[in-house]
Amino acid sequence: MQTRTLSPNRSGLDAASAILGAGGLVAFPTETVYGLGADARNDMAVARIFDAKRRPQFNPLIVHVQDAETARTFVEWTDTADRLAAAFWPGPLTLVLPLRPGLGLSRLVTAGLPTLAVRVPAHPLARDLLETFDGPVAAPSANPSGRISPTTADHVRAGLSGRIEAILDGGACGVGVESTIVGLKNSPILLRQGGLPQEALEAALAAPLEQHQPDDALIAPGQMASHYAPAARMRLNADATRPGEILLGFGAAKGATLNLSRAGDLTEAAANLFRCLHELDASNPETIAVSPIPDHGLGRAINDRLARAAAPRP
Repeated sequence: MQTRTLSPNRSGLDAASAILGAGGLVAFPTETVYGLGADARNDMAVARIFDAKRRPQFNPLIVHVQDAETARTFVEWTDTADRLAAAFWPGPLTLVLPLRPGLGLSRLVTAGLPTLAVRVPAHPLARDLLETFDGPVAAPSANPSGRISPTTADHVRAGLSGRIEAILDGGACGVGVESTIVGLKNSPILLRQGGLPQEALEAALAAPLEQHQPDDALIAPGQMASHYAPAARMRLNADATRPGEILLGFGAAKGATLNLSRAGDLTEAAANLFRCLHELDASNPETIAVSPIPDHGLGRAINDRLARAAAPRP
């Protein structure tokens, strides 16, 4: 299969929508990372996502929709969902709520679970695509399963060229890490750290979030222990390099090959994380050492991704 690159204009949007409507796969930018989109109502199209990514089918997908009103049609909405959606949608927040049955979504989207992960993206091109297609789009990150997430069209091309129909090129993603996921089946629970800091959510809720534990069942995307991984080994919280290592720095780190943010800015670091990992991994190092990252705000999401990237590979 030849993978086309589509321009971020009306012609590109119409072509992308037509591909989705025909059961094809289109990678497109969101504010977080590039997603690999398929019509969430088409079993064969959704199955192709798993095949293209080589993603386990027990790992559920996020469904992207135009607005909160559309999300309400697919899930059992709650007052808490209303509060969070009003505060943070469109944006890097995914809500997991009980699925309304009989609305035509592929069961592969939910991995057979009784809940659905849904979000309203903020990226203008993603929003234009959802409006043009006028339907729910299932979209995990547009990369081979378990590998570094893509924040540019080139990253997508390197991982999935020849396996998908098209890439809608919208430039680099601004947030740079995947959406934060909050479960609302019962009490609000933080299922995945992401581009919306935990502190902002807790301020909106005026209460602390429960935390998903590593031994709990997988109920949302991005919860696998080994994920976001480069080919090289990873060593975290490194103050200096060892033989055979290159350093991904933060702040005033000395001797870094690349630095997530020399100013120690966590927003800048999150935006640069996957790009830096792609660039360092391309040099075929034995090990990528990573400077300590403060564990607050977006640092929580960065450390989550780094810990999964450094975990033992299955």
